[in-house]
Amino acid sequence: MSNSIRDKVIRLIAENAGAAEDTLTDSTSLQTDLELDSLDIMDLLLVLEEEFDMQIPDEELGKIQTIGDIVNYISKA
Repeated sequence: MSNSIRDKVIRLIAENAGAAEDTLTDSTSLQTDLELDSLDIMDLLLVLEEEFDMQIPDEELGKIQTIGDIVNYISKA
C-alpha cells in the first residue's frame, strides 16, 4: 500500500471530519470513532472520489467502515 495514498486519505479525512491527523489510523472507524453519519460519509467519499479521480460504486459503500478500508479500496482501483 502506498504511504502517499494513506497520507492523502488521512489528510482529507482530518480536514473534512475535523479530526487531528495524528489521531487517525487504518483502524479508525468512520462512524464509531469519528462519529460521522451516513450523509457525512457520503460527502467524504465524494471528496475522495474527486481527489483520486475515481468512482466508488454504491455496492462498495457498505464495505467501507474504516480508514484502512478506504486506503485499500483506492490502492486497488
